[in-house]
Amino acid sequence: MDLRIAKTHESIQQALLVLLKEKPLEEITVSELCRIAKINRGTFYLHYKNIHGVFEKYFEEIVEDLKCSIHAPYHEIDQGVEDLEADMIQIFHHVKKYEPFYCIVFDEQIPMKYYYMLFHSIRTFVAEIASFLQKGEPLNLPDFQISYQTNAIMGILLEWHQEGYVTSPAELNWYLIRFITERHL
Repeated sequence: MDLRIAKTHESIQQALLVLLKEKPLEEITVSELCRIAKINRGTFYLHYKNIHGVFEKYFEEIVEDLKCSIHAPYHEIDQGVEDLEADMIQIFHHVKKYEPFYCIVFDEQIPMKYYYMLFHSIRTFVAEIASFLQKGEPLNLPDFQISYQTNAIMGILLEWHQEGYVTSPAELNWYLIRFITERHL
């Protein structure tokens, strides 16, 4: 991607994050976003149809990175979760990288739909991992168990948000490995 285009996308995404801290997506106007991003409306419409398009593109980028971070450790193991090690876990590094986005998703003043969008994405990844661990066998985990595991991950992320992301990703990796291997998940 051309460097100018990448910088424009980054500027628009950062402006969106600023505005999402103040109001829901539906109330954000193209004019406001352009003013904060320091671009003109023509530039905006060259890249996006509307504000929702900006959010969807940004969300897709984050979710793709999240998917890679969740799947990464499972490509390094042969047998099962017993082979996982704390330094293989990448999800908390991902969240730290995109902390401003997660601050919005977990903010109590922000509509729950962003939380649910994230929940459904993680739930899909949890189901994929369960299927991978069963070596292609039909998935025999009840939907309730997949939702339970998803909520466990969301709970850790929410707790981390509430403490201000103070705990290091390495420490959270250790906790997650402990929860998984002691069958708390």
